[in-house]
Amino acid sequence: MKSINVKAERSYDVLIDCDWRSQVIERAANRARVAVIHSQSMTKAVQLEADIDAEIFYFPLPDGEAAKSFETITSLWNWLGAAGFTRSDLIVGIGGGAITDVAGYAAASWLRGIDWVAVPTSVAGMVDAAVGGKTAINSDYGKNLIGAFHSPVGVLIDLSWLRTLSDRDFAAGMAEVIKCGFIADAKIINLLSGKSLSQLRADMPTTIALIEAAVQVKADVVSVDFRESFTREVLNYGHTLGHAVEIHSKYTMRHGEAISIGLVFAAELAQIKGHLSEQVVAMHREILSSLDLPVTYPRAAWSQLLPLLSLDKKARGRSLRFVALSAIGTTLRIEDAIESDLSSAYERISS
Repeated sequence: MKSINVKAERSYDVLIDCDWRSQVIERAANRARVAVIHSQSMTKAVQLEADIDAEIFYFPLPDGEAAKSFETITSLWNWLGAAGFTRSDLIVGIGGGAITDVAGYAAASWLRGIDWVAVPTSVAGMVDAAVGGKTAINSDYGKNLIGAFHSPVGVLIDLSWLRTLSDRDFAAGMAEVIKCGFIADAKIINLLSGKSLSQLRADMPTTIALIEAAVQVKADVVSVDFRESFTREVLNYGHTLGHAVEIHSKYTMRHGEAISIGLVFAAELAQIKGHLSEQVVAMHREILSSLDLPVTYPRAAWSQLLPLLSLDKKARGRSLRFVALSAIGTTLRIEDAIESDLSSAYERISS
């Protein structure tokens, strides 16, 4: 088991290759109540032993982004109130990134903040959503627009969950790992170079090394800039267009699939602006495509995607800001992109 420390508004550890049940039971000691928030499809898998001292409440939520709605969080607040949850009680979020996002936001907003533990069950949850303390639900106007910074007291990564993932879900999570490689750690790119999805899934030591490296990247960034003042924005590489694609697809695309498209778009934009070499742009396509991730989006969608870009959280007033690269591991901000630049970059990823 490896422990990676994150220093935010409080210090906590991300435990990689742990047994999530024993760790949750340990953290539930001296708590009167524990709320286990999980996706409906995981009801049988998340049951805790009956001899745990705390009173346990199970709150199933819809799968995926449907969990991150105002209706869901209102129901959660009502459940917590009816169950009598106090500031000394504990929330445990078990599931993919959507579940840990909403569980964390419930913990952040109930009584102005109670303790919570993240048990991510997807690759994306392990390396991104559960680490860093950003909690949120979605608005009709965009993804993660309603939220709070509220760190968990622990993140428990049990690698046995990886066996439950489809190839599509595993690959989608790897998009966030690849992002970490491009912005901060070339070792990730080297480990993935030339590997197909089937080869990676059969290679657990490499998968573990990739998860550890990606978590370390995020822990390093968050520990420097918890509230996303500037430095932490690098973690949004590929997300400006990626979130727009998610909204446009009505969330039929996995988060990582949309981010994959956004990564190539950001690379193309950086190349158009004279910052990035064609070789590194090509590397984006090659590595993402080798894991069966999408790197194009329909040409006809651009007129609908363009106004959605303004909902990005990095936007300032009427100005769009994009995280970009000048080389692997070297990031910059593009703040002077005009509409023709954006259109040209999109044309290069259009199908």
